[in-house]
Amino acid sequence: MQQDMGFAHFLGHADALGQFLLVVLVTMSVATWYLIVAKWIKQWRTRRHARTFLSRFWNATDMNEVTAHLHEQGVGDPFSHITHHGLRAAEQHHNRSSQRLVEAGSADEFLTRALRRAIEQDTARLEYGHTVLASVASSAPFVGLFGTVWGIYHALLNIGMSGQSGLDQVAGPVGEALIMTALGLAVAIPAVLAYNAFTRANRLLLAELDGFAHDLFGFMSTGIRAENADVRKQTLTRAA
Repeated sequence: MQQDMGFAHFLGHADALGQFLLVVLVTMSVATWYLIVAKWIKQWRTRRHARTFLSRFWNATDMNEVTAHLHEQGVGDPFSHITHHGLRAAEQHHNRSSQRLVEAGSADEFLTRALRRAIEQDTARLEYGHTVLASVASSAPFVGLFGTVWGIYHALLNIGMSGQSGLDQVAGPVGEALIMTALGLAVAIPAVLAYNAFTRANRLLLAELDGFAHDLFGFMSTGIRAENADVRKQTLTRAA
C-alpha cells in the first residue's frame, strides 16, 4: 500500500541531521524577518526625524539655535548626528588646553576628522544586520540542497532494501526530499531582496549625508552657507 507523502510525513521520518538542517533554516528565516521588520521601522523613524531636523537646521538663524534644538530633541538620525559631532569638535578645538595628537592641526582639519568619524559611525550603524542577510541569502539554498541530497540518499537506500523499484516507490520519497530545497529557496529569496533594498537605501542616504557634510563644513568654517546649499536643502529634505 502506498504511503501518504507530504511535509508532515517528511518531518515524521527525518533523521537527526535532517531535523538539524530544518532547525537551521527556520533560525535563518526568523533572523531574516526580524531584521527586515526592525530595519524598516528604524529607517522610517530615521527619515521622519531627519525631515524634522533638516527643516529646523536650514531655517535656524544661527548655530546656537541648532545646538539648542539638538539638546532638546537629541540625536536620532545621521544628519543630526554629524551636526552634533561638528559642533562638539568646534567647541573642543576652541577650548583645547594641550597639544595632544587628537587636537593637532588647524580648526578645519579638526572639524574634517570629526565629520569623517561621524560618517564612518553612521555607515557602520546603517549596515547593521547586512552581514546576516548576505550570509542567509548565500548559504540557505545550499543548506536546503544538502538536506535534499541527504534525504534522497536515505530514500534510495530504503527503496533498495525493500526490493521495490517501481516509479511510484521512487518518485514519492525523492519528491519529498526536494522539500528541503524549496525551504532553502523560501528562506534565501526574502534575504536577497531585503539586502538589495537596504543597501540601495543606505547608499542614497550616505550620498545625501556626504553632501550635507560638505555644506556643514563650509558653513561652520566660513560662517556662510556653502554654494548650492539651498539646492541641497531641498534635495535632502525630500530624500530624508
